[in-house]
Amino acid sequence: MEDVLDNLEEKIEYAFKDRSLLLRALTHSSYANECRVEQEDYEQLEFLGDSIIGFVVSENLLVNHPDLTEGQLSKLRAQLVSSSSLFRSASGLELGRFLRLGKGEEKNSGRRKQAVLVDATEALVAAVYLDGGMDAARRFVLQQLAEDLGDILSGRFVLSDYKSRLQERLHSLREARPEYSVIDQSGPDHQRQFSVRLTIGGKPTARGQGGTKKSAEQDAARRALKKMGPITC
Repeated sequence: MEDVLDNLEEKIEYAFKDRSLLLRALTHSSYANECRVEQEDYEQLEFLGDSIIGFVVSENLLVNHPDLTEGQLSKLRAQLVSSSSLFRSASGLELGRFLRLGKGEEKNSGRRKQAVLVDATEALVAAVYLDGGMDAARRFVLQQLAEDLGDILSGRFVLSDYKSRLQERLHSLREARPEYSVIDQSGPDHQRQFSVRLTIGGKPTARGQGGTKKSAEQDAARRALKKMGPITC
């Protein structure tokens, strides 16, 4: 187990003084209940981590974007701390493979579940905070959100997260996850244009274009949502 924890500490670029906090952040309630371990599960840490992430993001946006209105700041914060954003962070860390899950949750693909990974990410932030203080937690949060925060500074950030909306829509309809692939790119480096194909269940559904891969994917998701029409009950 120590080697596993060493691996995760390398990924998050933080070494815990009290590794029981790290173990707790990785312990799902199903594991705690089935194995009756000394460590509590991460649910209370998750509560604290959610608040810390919200504070760090709010602070960063206020300092770096004093020209934005309260409404604009609120929208940016909501997207940066959304489940989709934290899920991308957890996926990048391969956090699922470090979790301690009960047998039932393991069988139900708990290591890949968005809800589980988001909760564990929030718990990990809280664990870093309790072990190393606010500066350590701030560094970790900003490290995980660096790409999106950089996109905001450069003006490339897409405020309307059509990809998340499409994924949620498909999930509610029990459809396959969307897949995006770059089919063309043109123009000089400073004016690059990307074309992206969106497929659902292997079926080409929409194409999108943009100055970055992300924006092209967002455009494809927007077009797919438009084709699907309004949600009906």
